Amino acid sequence: MSKTILIVGGGLAGTIVANGICRQMGAELRSGALNITMLGTSETHMYQPGLLYIPFGRMREAELFRDQRKVLDKRVNFFVDPAKAIDVEKNQVTTEAGRTFKYDYMVLATGSRIMPQTIPGMKEGGHWFYDLDGARKLRTALNEFKGGKIVINVNAPHKCPVAPLEVAFMLHDYLKAKGLWDKAELTYTYPIGRLHALEPVAHWAKPEFEKLGIKYETFFNTESVDPQAKTIKSMEGSELPYDLLITIPPHQGAQVIDDSGLGKGGWVPTNTKTLHREGSANVFVVGDTTNIPISKAGSTAHFEADVTIDNLVSLCQENTFAREYDGKVFCFVETGLGSGTYVWFNYTTPPNPGPPSQMIHWFKLAYNRLYWLSARGLL
Repeated sequence: MSKTILIVGGGLAGTIVANGICRQMGAELRSGALNITMLGTSETHMYQPGLLYIPFGRMREAELFRDQRKVLDKRVNFFVDPAKAIDVEKNQVTTEAGRTFKYDYMVLATGSRIMPQTIPGMKEGGHWFYDLDGARKLRTALNEFKGGKIVINVNAPHKCPVAPLEVAFMLHDYLKAKGLWDKAELTYTYPIGRLHALEPVAHWAKPEFEKLGIKYETFFNTESVDPQAKTIKSMEGSELPYDLLITIPPHQGAQVIDDSGLGKGGWVPTNTKTLHREGSANVFVVGDTTNIPISKAGSTAHFEADVTIDNLVSLCQENTFAREYDGKVFCFVETGLGSGTYVWFNYTTPPNPGPPSQMIHWFKLAYNRLYWLSARGLL
């Protein structure tokens, strides 16, 4: 009897899963014993980490995009028809176009989205680089910046957890190269009592900030932004003036997750090891969609996708589980426009950032080019 794997979401995690299963189950696909369907939201696939480079003129917009149908294995049935309702009891998904897709196994890879509108004044007064329009506007703002106070304001939850640190380091080098560092004051805010959620990363970042002259304020949970007065206030009672506000907006998961009752805020309760949706033996969750308390990063999506591929193939072919996810995350960290480091960790091993070097920066630039091999499941 033919089996159907339905992948909801066409970002990195969903794409790797689709391509990886195709690579391992060619015989079943040829015989019709297996069908793979993906429901996406766009004809294009975007390399999201590349958005960080757009404001600094280090990547072109065209480098961030490919046709999703060309990134996907041709044996995947791909529909640009977003899911509207997900029924895990009936094993079916209804789309915005009114179609219904049944499944034997489902992979939820619906991702996350920025929600600046949830904080009064942030959408009107802030800049960000977490979508293309925001990255473009920030590029313009940096080109026009002649000096003054810059606030980098971090809100939680958010994906790409080291990106706020990266933009601070890169902004230092950018302003210094333009002869504006002495005319600028850069302040970084974070909602808890250190500079990063991961304590070893926070301990590493603090002396790096102090060495460069980057100010910081912790326990800063954003209450509101006043675009006219150019101030940002925290729930703790602090108020910071700014000439340029770069914010990392709070994120939420996909609306369809909330609407389908699968998880508050769009985050699906997920088994940390099997990546099953809690309560569903045939539903897997990967990437930003999980509620697992680890980094929402591209590498997380990749490693979760690899585990999910092995388990789905094993379930289809051998009716057994293959392996568990160990919480592995690997992130490059740009420490300027010409240097970088990295963090690697899992559920049992904490991160330990090493000394920045030009070589690691080059590795990150190389990965920016190799990403498309990663999305195809070849890297």
